[in-house]
Amino acid sequence: MAAYLPPGWPTGVHPPGSEEFERTAVTWLLDVVPPDYRLHGVLQRHPIALATLARRHLAACVEGARQGYRTARTELGDVLPVSGLDAVLAAYRSEGRRLVNSARAADLVERALRGKEFTPRLDDPPGPARQPGPAGPPRPADQPGPAKQSTQPTQPPERNGHRRPTPGQQATEPPAPPTQPPERNGHRRPTPGQQPAEQPTPGQQATEQRAAGKQAEGQPTARKQRQKQATGGKQRRG
Repeated sequence: MAAYLPPGWPTGVHPPGSEEFERTAVTWLLDVVPPDYRLHGVLQRHPIALATLARRHLAACVEGARQGYRTARTELGDVLPVSGLDAVLAAYRSEGRRLVNSARAADLVERALRGKEFTPRLDDPPGPARQPGPAGPPRPADQPGPAKQSTQPTQPPERNGHRRPTPGQQATEPPAPPTQPPERNGHRRPTPGQQPAEQPTPGQQATEQRAAGKQAEGQPTARKQRQKQATGGKQRRG
C-alpha cells in the first residue's frame, strides 16, 4: 500500500519512511535555499537542520515579497512607467505564489524528518478526478423515437370573443341574434331572410283616398255641430 502524501508535498521527494527519503529531501532543500548553503557540510549531514533553515528562509522570502508588493507603487511609481510598474507587480504575484508553495513544502519535509506521520484529513482537497469511461449503449428510454401523439384534442383558438367548438363537440353558446337594421325614412329595413311588407299600388292608393273622403263628408265636423246647436238654441228662445 502506497504511503499517504499530504497536499503540497514537494515533487521528487520520496515518501517518509522509504530508503531514499532523506537523500531526496536533502537534494530538494538545497535547491530552495541560496547556493552558498551547499558549502556547509553540517547541513547535509543533518537534514533536520537544513529543513529548519530552509523553512525560515522561505518564510522570510514570502514576507519580503508581500511587503515589496504593498510598497511597489510608492517606491517605484515616480521612476517607472505604468507598463513597467504593472510588470513588477505581476512578478511579485508570480514569485509570491511560488514562495508560498515552497514554504509549505519545506514545513512538511521538516515535520516528516522529525517523525511526523501524515494521515488523510477531511479538509484535504480531493484527489484527481476519475477519467470518464467509454459511453455504454443508450438505455431504451434514452433512444430517440417518434414523438408521441397527444390524445387530448387541442383547443381551437378563439375568434371574435367565442371559442370555436372542436370536431364532434356541440357549441355550448348559441350564436348571437342578428342586429336590427336601422330605420330609414320612417320605415324599418327588413332583416336578411325577412320578406318586405307589400307596398300598395297607385290604384289602391286612389281608392283608399276616395273612400276616406266620402267617410269625412258623411260625418259632420265638430265646428258644424257647434253652429247647428247654437242656431237651434236661438230659434227656441225666439
